[in-house]
Amino acid sequence: MTTVTVLIDNEVSGSRPKGLHAEWGFSAAVGDVLFDAGQTGFAAENARKLGVGPFETIVLSHGHYDHTKGLPPFLGAAERLYCHPAAFEQKYHGEEPIGMPYARSWIEAQVSVTTHTDPVEVAPGIHTLGEIPREYPDSRTGEREDGDGHRIEDPVRDDQALVVVGADGISLVLGCCHAGLRNTVVHAEAVFDEPIRTVVGGTHLRSPDPEQLRETATWLDERVERVVPTHCTSHQARQILHEEFGDTFERVGAGSTIDL
Repeated sequence: MTTVTVLIDNEVSGSRPKGLHAEWGFSAAVGDVLFDAGQTGFAAENARKLGVGPFETIVLSHGHYDHTKGLPPFLGAAERLYCHPAAFEQKYHGEEPIGMPYARSWIEAQVSVTTHTDPVEVAPGIHTLGEIPREYPDSRTGEREDGDGHRIEDPVRDDQALVVVGADGISLVLGCCHAGLRNTVVHAEAVFDEPIRTVVGGTHLRSPDPEQLRETATWLDERVERVVPTHCTSHQARQILHEEFGDTFERVGAGSTIDL
């Protein structure tokens, strides 16, 4: 059994242990793998308080600051880092940079970097999903620079998830799901030819249209046994997911553990 420990999220799950931090961002320990690093050093501080780590393997879900800026405290113990090559692109929201604030060369000076678009097994039973095809609408955000330095819409093609293989199916751990929740689920099912038991992490369900949210939640409920949303899931989407999933909906925050 693999345990997910939420190291950073938008809220803290409870009053123990004392001193846990929350922030806009996401980071989780998935077994012995670090998945994302939040936007400050709080993820590393929380990991110490929770007795989790150090991590030899790091996976980045995508290249936005709220998942990557907290990397430095983790790099001293790390031996390898996996991400999509587009995670290093310059990304913007208006004039504000929202991409990873570290050059690839700086990270490569400290840890072995593997960029990939196909699934990769990064630890026994834990796989990165790689670049996700998009049959359904996605959740693209901001702009990126093309090869000539011009700003164009960013589809966040670097968005990927972790897949944890269990005895009776697979589970998904999401960073922000810019590729779209349905696209991610469908691709994972196709790659691993297994049913999905649990989805945990940032779903990017943030539409102002409750009917659109409910349509996605109903679709998910027909394919997945348990949902554990974090980070970029709106309050309205959480409520709708709770109504759809009932007892198999779990509310979590920094400090929570989820057994897969």
